Amino acid sequence: MIWFKEFTPTMLNDRPKNHIGALLGIEFTEIGEDYIVATMPVDERTHQPAGILHGGASVVLAETLGSIASYMCIDPAKYIAVGLEVNANHLRPVSSGLVKGICKPLHIGGKTQIWEIKMYNDKGKMNCVSRLTVAILPKPL
Repeated sequence: MIWFKEFTPTMLNDRPKNHIGALLGIEFTEIGEDYIVATMPVDERTHQPAGILHGGASVVLAETLGSIASYMCIDPAKYIAVGLEVNANHLRPVSSGLVKGICKPLHIGGKTQIWEIKMYNDKGKMNCVSRLTVAILPKPL
């Protein structure tokens, strides 16, 4: 297991709700030995004007997954994880249902982490692939 301690989806979903992930309906559904999974609804909150999933919403899902995964790998009493760079390739449109993001590490170092997030529509077809680079910094006093 790569996590600093044991986590459950309920623990992750019980975080305070005053953030963009909660506003968009992101829910964590699974935690594995080296991956986490979350879903996001494709609805009026996440649509662009043409009625399909907004690319920015996909990036919010990616950054939420990667940031939480980074947090899960560090001692939060000593460190914080902050995003450095995020990119996304949007592969196919999604107009309704849920998208599922699966986040796995590409690199877990002492000062940086890199996470790959693949997103799938309800039919299991990949609609987006993203990569998030995170800096690990000493916790401010």
